[in-house]
Amino acid sequence: MTAEEGQPVDVVKTPVERWRRAVPLFALMALVSVVGIALDLADPAFAAFAFLAALGGYVWGQRLRSAPEQTSAPEKAIVEMPEARPRVDSAVEAVVSALPEPALLLTPEGDILTANERVALSVGIARVGDPLSFLVRVPEVLEAVRSAARDDLPRRVEFGERVPLDRWLEAHVVPLHLMAPPAGAGAAAAAQGAPDAVLLTFRDLTQQRRVEQMRADFVANASHELRTPLASLSGFIETLMGPARNDPAARDRFLGIMGAQARRMSRLIDDLLSLSRIELNAHVRPEVQVELGTIVAHVCEALAPLAHERGVEIHVTRPDEPACVLGERDELIRLIENLVENAMKYGASGKRVDVAVEIEKSGEAPLIVLAVRDYGPGIPPEHLPRLTERFYRVDIAASREQGGTGLGLAIVKHIVARHRGRLTIESRPADGAIFTVRFDRATESTKKHNISKH
Repeated sequence: MTAEEGQPVDVVKTPVERWRRAVPLFALMALVSVVGIALDLADPAFAAFAFLAALGGYVWGQRLRSAPEQTSAPEKAIVEMPEARPRVDSAVEAVVSALPEPALLLTPEGDILTANERVALSVGIARVGDPLSFLVRVPEVLEAVRSAARDDLPRRVEFGERVPLDRWLEAHVVPLHLMAPPAGAGAAAAAQGAPDAVLLTFRDLTQQRRVEQMRADFVANASHELRTPLASLSGFIETLMGPARNDPAARDRFLGIMGAQARRMSRLIDDLLSLSRIELNAHVRPEVQVELGTIVAHVCEALAPLAHERGVEIHVTRPDEPACVLGERDELIRLIENLVENAMKYGASGKRVDVAVEIEKSGEAPLIVLAVRDYGPGIPPEHLPRLTERFYRVDIAASREQGGTGLGLAIVKHIVARHRGRLTIESRPADGAIFTVRFDRATESTKKHNISKH
């Protein structure tokens, strides 16, 4: 334990002292044993003699116990002196406590001097006086603390954890000089001395790593999606330049396939550009008031030929009063197109798709609700949380056969987020799926409030 001024310093106990403190206990044990034997023998004289002998041993032990302390020079060297460790004053504790990241102040040996409250939330409960290894069991971090204290140079370590959560952390280790330099010593001389404390801070890199992984996955998936039709086009071009050059039937069939692959690439590039534009303006909420029911009617009318081709009937339901929202018209058209096309592609052929716009007034503020329902085979529940990920498909072969790019629902999610809406997906096997989007209803007051915030 650290010694404080004005308090006695504990000395490591010697064998002589331990024996001296144990004598009274031995005397009492002898007293109990001998008296018991004497009483058992029914000899009062022997019992009196035993009692006096035990009492004398107890008194002798008490005198030895109260004798002056005498320790040898080597034993005195183990005494923990008050100046052996730097004291953490209130100013240093206040600084550590105010740091925005989890922070611990350590001795050069790696014992905890103080820590802020964020350590308990991020790393664990830190107890003053415990070694750092009780709290952090990462060899690289422990070695960085030792190296920083030895070399007086800062260190940085990145490490991952699987338990209790899958996360990445970055540890910064900075040696400190807290004790005042001797009188007359210059700043350079003070800086050359060994550090008397080490500051250890942690930064959570989990979200940054996830974004980096998503970006890498996005590039890999986009490259793969473009490579497939390009490879197909290249193969058919070589075939047309060779054996099929003079075969009109093969030429026409190959040209039709090449046209379909070219259109697929065009849709993919168009979706990528749309997603990029939406993300670029994600922090800017639209300010123009638009009527959602009218947009839904126009989109469904434009998709009528495709619905007829697939044998699907679209039912549109609109409220009698205007369903106005603050929105970007082109993005809302794209959102409705993606949801309705998705329902027609994966809903069972020969069935219908219901598209409804409603005004929900049950809560504190009225909402505009857009719901698109199909009556297809439904979506397995394990796929629902990932449907809005880029290039995620429940059935890859079926999606490509239908001409999907894997970005439709990702675009929907980003458009809803930019419009400060909420997207929910419900589905049960053999009962189709319902995609519901809720927007705040636009009024003059909401429009003025939104404009005043920008």
